[in-house]
Amino acid sequence: MTGRLRVFLGAAPGVGKTYAMLAEGRRLRGEGLDVVVGLAETYGRRGTEEQLGDLPVLPRRPVRYRGIELSELDLDGLLARRPALALVDELAHSNVPGSRNAKRWQDVQELLAAGIDVATTLNIQHLESLSDVVEQITGVAQRERIPDEVVRAADRIELVDLSPQALRTRMAQGEIYAPDRIDVALDHYFRAGNLGALRELALLWLADRVEEELADYRARHGIRAPWETKERIVVALDGAPQGEHLVRRGARIATRVHGDLIGVHVRPDDGTARAAPPELAAQRELLRELRGTYVEVGGADVARTLVDFARTESATQILLGPTGRSRLRELLSGSVINRVIRSAGPIDVHVLPPPEAGLLVVPPGPRRRRPAPVSARRRRAAWLLGPAGTVALAWALSPLRDSLGLSGVLLCLLLPVAGTARLGGLLPAAGSTAAGALAADFFFTRPWHSPVVERGADVAALMVFLAVAGIVAHLIDGLARRSQQADRARAEAAVLARLAGGTVDAGAWTLSELVAELRQVFGQDGAAVVWREEEFRQPLAASGAAVPNPEEASYAVDLGGGAVLLLRGRSLSGEDTRLLGPYVTQLRLALERERLVARASATDDLADADALHTALLEAVGRDLRDPLAAVRRSAAELAAGDGPAGAAADRIGAEAARMERLLANLLDLSRLRAGVTPVVLRPTVVGEVVRAAVAGLPEGPTVPPVRIGAVDGLPRVLADPGLLERALADVLAAARAAEGPDAVTVDAGVVAGRVGIRVVGRTGGGAGVAPAVAVGFVEAMNGELTVDEASGGGTSFVIALGRAA
Repeated sequence: MTGRLRVFLGAAPGVGKTYAMLAEGRRLRGEGLDVVVGLAETYGRRGTEEQLGDLPVLPRRPVRYRGIELSELDLDGLLARRPALALVDELAHSNVPGSRNAKRWQDVQELLAAGIDVATTLNIQHLESLSDVVEQITGVAQRERIPDEVVRAADRIELVDLSPQALRTRMAQGEIYAPDRIDVALDHYFRAGNLGALRELALLWLADRVEEELADYRARHGIRAPWETKERIVVALDGAPQGEHLVRRGARIATRVHGDLIGVHVRPDDGTARAAPPELAAQRELLRELRGTYVEVGGADVARTLVDFARTESATQILLGPTGRSRLRELLSGSVINRVIRSAGPIDVHVLPPPEAGLLVVPPGPRRRRPAPVSARRRRAAWLLGPAGTVALAWALSPLRDSLGLSGVLLCLLLPVAGTARLGGLLPAAGSTAAGALAADFFFTRPWHSPVVERGADVAALMVFLAVAGIVAHLIDGLARRSQQADRARAEAAVLARLAGGTVDAGAWTLSELVAELRQVFGQDGAAVVWREEEFRQPLAASGAAVPNPEEASYAVDLGGGAVLLLRGRSLSGEDTRLLGPYVTQLRLALERERLVARASATDDLADADALHTALLEAVGRDLRDPLAAVRRSAAELAAGDGPAGAAADRIGAEAARMERLLANLLDLSRLRAGVTPVVLRPTVVGEVVRAAVAGLPEGPTVPPVRIGAVDGLPRVLADPGLLERALADVLAAARAAEGPDAVTVDAGVVAGRVGIRVVGRTGGGAGVAPAVAVGFVEAMNGELTVDEASGGGTSFVIALGRAA
């Protein structure tokens, strides 16, 4: 029976893998299991050494290599000891040349083969499949590597996780490396970006292993239905132009549900060699940009192959585009979409319309008091066919003049007039009406084939025909106008609905998507959003033909903040500009989102830097406390004597105490800014705080005394008493900085609705500088510290605080 392997996996050194392994060993030993530490590398870390506790440790095997005494795991001793669980640190370690095995993981395999359970540790950068990726991220080549299958064969893998900032804090506090290596490590391997990327690699690698175990379990139990443990969206790509629309839609769905995006192209496996559609390369690149994956599979039946692939990947949704087949081909060979829907089972199938659908392109609206606009092609066809067709119909009916009569033929001629009005609008219909009246006169009034009309009744009939034909053409033109208005209203409603959907789904519309959508909706040749400050050279987002400057744009809109929307193409009508308003609003929101994202990223960087500075300051503070305390003790011993040496010792002790207070204040200020130490504001009596601050000051023959003036009977201030006392103590220390007999005075009063505490030091000749730590403490209490020259000479410090309710 082989032993079981348990791996404690970490993203980087210092996350606590060895600590976790030893803690688990102690827990199991407390339950009565025979646990032995075969090898544990503590690197002098106090917490890790404490975890060794009472665990039995197997002595290491000494090895001499090139005249140096080294030590390695005593494999033979561990096999002879045969514990139930052996703790072996650093699985990827390379053994000293000449050892039985070249790698420690080979030693571990011998222990497992002997039936001994092993718990070990490993960093993600040592995996063979990830070594090149880690080198690209960190710039450090990994010499010690381990095959992935060795780790994948482990019975249990536990991720020991620690955030990048927490790990950098541990590093700055000297809990991982020696002090002389901290700065180099923080600036290189242990950068926040490196640690974040390594952490992501560890999480993804472990997630892939969990997914493999799940797939193996489903295969062993014959489970074919997808389990919705995670949303996976499969986008079917056939090389059609609408493929990019499908990819973007799938990416938006995957982002909302935090799922995976997979693009698949089914290559017909019918024995014929076919070149891949050129659009697939662009769609594959778009998938990569949107953090999706691209797969090509072969199969004779496209629908069956697509569904089988989706089931293999445990997909939950399939996105299909509109079919490019003709009706005849669908009747002969069937519909791929219908077959996918029938065989998909529990997988959701979405069939998306093409992005160029009619409702997504806003047609031009009709203008008031003018004929309904039609295309130039239709207008030319109406002018060519309308009058000629009317004359041809009259000529064809001329043999029936005796039976039809003039009234009958005029009724028949209304048909081409109506058709011309529907095809080309009002003006071609007027031409057909005139041609019909002339043809009826020529073929159906006496004398025949002459423009002369003998009978007055025929003249009346022709006039009525002209009036009726004009009315019919006008009514048809009005119906066309109403139809165009309805089409435009539907298009505007669809556009506004899409925009509203993007507004509800925060972040769904990116700047590039909005610009591309806007160009398509308004039928523009090109659209771009550019910076005005950069002379319109580098666009933030662009679609279609380039718009290099406003002079070549047909329309320009100021988006605020220096950004400008430029359109190039047909001129926009009043209805277009009204519909353009929501797009402009969305563009401004997208720009603001990008600014906020950039600002948040900068804020995160500043927060990381502040936290690092705080950690470094705390580390420096710990290192300085002991030397300063030693200086104070030595100064106290020297001060016991008389003479100049005693006075100098007093001064040294006072300066050392001042340094200790300054160091403590700096640490507290850094904790305040980092949010670690809260500021508790409450009503505070000024006089009590002033007396406490003065009482805590050091006394001596060389420092000026402090005189307390009128500080009682004042309104209470809203402050943190402890912070206010320390800020006032720093100000008093600054006012007493120069030696001399003049006293430092403290008084208080109400100025402009606020309570001011004034400290005047009459030992200097001009205004000094406010202590930085005191300024930070006062500002944390929503107060203000100002420095000015005192009226009688010296320096005046004023702490102004708000009155408590």
